[in-house]
Amino acid sequence: MKLVRFAGWISVGLMLGAGAVYAQEPASGGKVSTKKSRAAAPKVVQPDENAAQQARREAALRAKAELEASQRAEAEARRLAEIEAREKPLRDADELLKAGKPDEAYTLLEPFEFERSGEVRFDYLLGIAALDSGKPDKATLALERVLAVDPNFAGARLDMARAYYQLGDLPRAKTEFEHVMGQNPPEGARARIQQYLDAIAAFEQAKLTRISAYAEGVVGHDSNANSATNETQVKLGLLTYTLVQDSRKSPDSYGGFAAGGEVSHSLNANWGAYAGVDMRKRSNMALTQFDSAGVDGRAGVMYGTEQNVLKLSLTGGQSYSANSMRRDALGLSTEWQHTFSPANQTNAFAQYGQYRATGSPSTSLTTDARTSGDIDQMIVGLGWLHMLDDGKQALFASVFSGKEMVATPLNVTQPPDGEKRFDGVRIGGQAVITDQADAYASIGWMHSVYEKASNLTINNDRRSEHQYDLTIGGNWRLDKFWSIKPQMALSRKTSNAAIFGFDRTDVSLTIRRDFR
Repeated sequence: MKLVRFAGWISVGLMLGAGAVYAQEPASGGKVSTKKSRAAAPKVVQPDENAAQQARREAALRAKAELEASQRAEAEARRLAEIEAREKPLRDADELLKAGKPDEAYTLLEPFEFERSGEVRFDYLLGIAALDSGKPDKATLALERVLAVDPNFAGARLDMARAYYQLGDLPRAKTEFEHVMGQNPPEGARARIQQYLDAIAAFEQAKLTRISAYAEGVVGHDSNANSATNETQVKLGLLTYTLVQDSRKSPDSYGGFAAGGEVSHSLNANWGAYAGVDMRKRSNMALTQFDSAGVDGRAGVMYGTEQNVLKLSLTGGQSYSANSMRRDALGLSTEWQHTFSPANQTNAFAQYGQYRATGSPSTSLTTDARTSGDIDQMIVGLGWLHMLDDGKQALFASVFSGKEMVATPLNVTQPPDGEKRFDGVRIGGQAVITDQADAYASIGWMHSVYEKASNLTINNDRRSEHQYDLTIGGNWRLDKFWSIKPQMALSRKTSNAAIFGFDRTDVSLTIRRDFR
């Protein structure tokens, strides 16, 4: 009986439980009114908002990635365009060289030399173009830059040897050819190098002799043809003298002619001998009493190595001026040149000369004061030459010091001023304007002081002078042999003896023909 009641209770409980579940699940279209159902409503909306936010973040990331990709593409395009812009001249030059057009290749590359100097490939192509278009001097500068970066670049060293060969620098050419030969080049290159070495050996065996000569004519105008003072009167002590016209500044136009030549002979790989002569004549249009002429000769020996050249010369000559004044000259000079690099060279020089005058005495109005008196002269100096990186400009400078000693016998009237000491400096430069033309300029200064007090000075002091000069000109090469040179030379001398001071401007045009 208890079991029946227990089962009944269980049945009632199951029925009540089923009814409760049915009450919590409303029918379709019904409303949920319990607090629990109202609290669960926001959780149904949250997944949609998260998805929208996630979509926005993904869109922003995609936009950023697309922008970065676009920027990278633009940067890469610019980089490739820059590479193409730099490569195109080299590629075009290479094609021109292969087509046998080195002149066009050089013209294409030369404007970029200042900007791209130091790039091995550029310098190498420029060097080959210069060499094959007949500019071995410019080729050496470009190839030197290549070898400075890559000393083992056999091709550049071979072309450097060819450049030296074309320049006539056979010792350097031989050294470079032998260096390349020692690098075990291909058979074709080896045969070509051997041809050059055989040719150099033949030159050395034949003791190469070279002959060169020139002739030139000049016309010009000189504002002071007699190098005289601007003063019309000079004061000597208490007396004042009026100068005649020939002793005062006088302008005139002139014409002239010059010619000369030199022969050199190689005795062996290091020693050589040379001799040369130069002649000149200048005729004034009106002031014929100040016409001048002269002839100078030289002969000597030289010793040369890869970096050093030593010359010893015997010099002599005669000069004529004022129609009746002649000066004979005899001297000895020596010069040492040292090459530090293709861009830097220095030289030291010393000269000793004897000058003897004949003809009208120095007091004659027809005597040119520049050539009166007998003197012995000594000069020593030092010079320097520097080529700029592009090889188109050169700078030079020199300093010198000397002494003029009176050589007049004691039984003859001595010059009133006695011996003279002088020092000077000169600087200048040259620049290539085009392949056919270049320009040059130089400026100089010299100070001279004489040994004795002079009554030609205001206070009977020792005569002291300063001379300044400026030269500006150009050289236009019409072809291999003809050239035209316009030039302007300004000079001024100040002196405490007024009669010796002067200023002048000389403008000239020279036409020259070389023979070689």
